[in-house]
Amino acid sequence: MVIKIQLNKRQELIVEIVKENGPITGEHIADRLNLTRATLRPDLAILTMAGFLDARPRVGYFYTGRSSTQLLTDSLNNIYVKDYQSIPVVINESISVYDAIVTMFLEDVGTMFVVDKHALLVGVLSRKDLLRASIGKQELATVPVNIIMTRMPNITMCTKEDLMIDVAKKLIEKQIDALPVVKEVESGVEVVGRITKTNIAKAFVALADESY
Repeated sequence: MVIKIQLNKRQELIVEIVKENGPITGEHIADRLNLTRATLRPDLAILTMAGFLDARPRVGYFYTGRSSTQLLTDSLNNIYVKDYQSIPVVINESISVYDAIVTMFLEDVGTMFVVDKHALLVGVLSRKDLLRASIGKQELATVPVNIIMTRMPNITMCTKEDLMIDVAKKLIEKQIDALPVVKEVESGVEVVGRITKTNIAKAFVALADESY
């Protein structure tokens, strides 16, 4: 859905005319602005598609009563995790902290998801976890990641049907960089994707690009 958040002066005038006189035909709107119907056609199309106005055949245009803020809220409530999730980086709970550090470096990620031998989610490993482990005196090649990871049930998760705005709130609330996208199976949950701050930024940038 295309949203025109910032209207030009003529579009603002059209909205005011329709708000005060609707329903009103395109011809009557054009007469009030001393313009031709053809000249107004693109503006009316934008305002209708954006949700500011609605139109009915043989009746005309009428104001929907929705503000730019309401339209933006509607847009945010139509962006889902499944549209922007990326491929997760998954490691087994038995690998060493050293191997996890190498994997994180090679994959260039800030968070990895830890699974058991049945491919079920059992933990989350962040840069902070690995940094804390590295500062200690323990031998990283012999310490398994399941010693330092965040374990279930203390993992914040989401599903592909969740709204991106809700996931963004979770990231802010928990002060974390990524969430696993999961699906429930009989014996637990499987990781099917990930949502990071970068994914959310891409979604909101895409929304902004559609606003012009």
